Amino acid sequence: MHKRHHDERGDVPGWVLITIMTISIGVALWGVAQPQLVGILQSALNSVR
Repeated sequence: MHKRHHDERGDVPGWVLITIMTISIGVALWGVAQPQLVGILQSALNSVR
């Protein structure tokens, strides 16, 4: 009797879904926070000048 080799790759569709959801959340947060982050960066750069 041969033991079947256990596939350790994991649940590929699950990882794809997690990756897509993570990117979507990041894009949504960037869309909300972009004006504030740009303002903070510009303020910091202006204070250095």
